[in-house]
Amino acid sequence: MTITSETTAAVDAAIAARHSVRAYLPTPVPRETIEAILALASRAPSGTNTQPWQVHVLTGAAKQALSRDIRAAHDDPVERAKHTEEYDYYPTEWVPPYIDRRRKVGWDLYALLGIGKADKARMHAQHGRNYDFFGAPVGLIFTIDRVLRQGSWLDYGMFLQSLMVAARARGLDTCPQAAFTQFHRIIERHLGLSEAQMVVCGMSLGHADPAAAENTLVTEREPVSRFARFVE
Repeated sequence: MTITSETTAAVDAAIAARHSVRAYLPTPVPRETIEAILALASRAPSGTNTQPWQVHVLTGAAKQALSRDIRAAHDDPVERAKHTEEYDYYPTEWVPPYIDRRRKVGWDLYALLGIGKADKARMHAQHGRNYDFFGAPVGLIFTIDRVLRQGSWLDYGMFLQSLMVAARARGLDTCPQAAFTQFHRIIERHLGLSEAQMVVCGMSLGHADPAAAENTLVTEREPVSRFARFVE
């Protein structure tokens, strides 16, 4: 394939336009579109071509049933306490600059939604929208075989990014969601997962709601000069 300036511009645009969307229209996404996105994402690199990704696509009644059961557990403090993550996505001890970035994106989102710093009930409700896939018509759950190690998780990240960029190139939006990992036992039951499979994360997929205030949030990025070191 010959790479032209138009090709470069299109790829750059899809990457730059990708951001986490937290409110969706109910517009269905055709199965053939989902399959095309997944096929393209599967071109992501993986060590010795192991291709560690396993994708579970939920729509309709199946998605609603999973959301219902997770929301019930999330809204019950006693039940919620029974569910813990299988792996540490976030650090156990937060330090700058990571804690500062985390706080900023959280407060920026809440400000758009009119949620005050002391409004714990609305914070809880907003977090709970994760489990409805933010109203998206398609919910994705990603799993990996437990036998695979850290390198395969790095490969998985490249697959997820490829999927999100491919979706954006087709006018669709996404939100990758680590929030689902807490309720992996509920997910395992609904999807009939084997003991060999581990939940990596979830993702919402659909058409962004242009009227939703939360979708105007675009997070900041550090300039290249702050994170890259050129050694000559």
